[in-house]
Amino acid sequence: MSAKITFIGAGNMATSLAGGLIAKGYPNTDITMTDLNEDQLLHNRNTLGVKTTQDNTQACNNADVIVLAVKPQVMAKVAVPLKDIVAQRSPLVVSIAAGITLSNLQQWLGNSAPIVRCMPNTPALVQSAASGLFANQHVSDHQKALAKDVMSAVGLALWVENEDQIDAVTALSGSGPAYFLLVMQAMMETGRSLGLPESIASQLTLQTALGSAQLALASDVDVAELRRRVTSPGGTTERAIGIMQEKGLEGIFADALKGAYDRSKELAS
Repeated sequence: MSAKITFIGAGNMATSLAGGLIAKGYPNTDITMTDLNEDQLLHNRNTLGVKTTQDNTQACNNADVIVLAVKPQVMAKVAVPLKDIVAQRSPLVVSIAAGITLSNLQQWLGNSAPIVRCMPNTPALVQSAASGLFANQHVSDHQKALAKDVMSAVGLALWVENEDQIDAVTALSGSGPAYFLLVMQAMMETGRSLGLPESIASQLTLQTALGSAQLALASDVDVAELRRRVTSPGGTTERAIGIMQEKGLEGIFADALKGAYDRSKELAS
């Protein structure tokens, strides 16, 4: 990838993306970051070697890719002043803000602006993200490749077929880390209540979660079949799974993800 990238916002997600790109060999001299927080800019300048400024317009003048990494409530304030630059040069604009639709972004940046909506998740902080992307009709094939390269720097990046699916991505993987962390928290607490020392309950839970994900990724069968293979008839696992299903675990997850999906749509309206 050969492109000049500007990150508007230098928070955790933007810093992770920039760090991931640099770790994969992308030149830090081609990355510019802006933020109101001068201490954050100083930190990124010292640790990543990127260019920094508090002037968004200046930072975007020569950018091929502009990553909007600010909170949704300030997106309009940040985007509108960039409208002329986007109209003149047509850089790719990547938004990683939840609930900000293409319609919103095109209103602020211009109807012909090439825009990609992206929903990453917090494991981007450790280069293990799962991100969904959707491009409007003005994004070229080259720009789509650029967008995927940027997001792939911190993990998995997949294109979805329509913008509505970004809300499903938000419910599944965007919010998903919290679901798994809640399950891990419950397992740790129960392990302690069954007599395990806290450190052992914690380490066993985390390693089990990691190992299960790695097993599923490496396997050529689906997760339902993997679960059956580790559930011996009449054994301890079967007893535990039976109790979970009896209490409606699958239904709880279905309702929870639908709630997150609905909330994502509410935030966009």
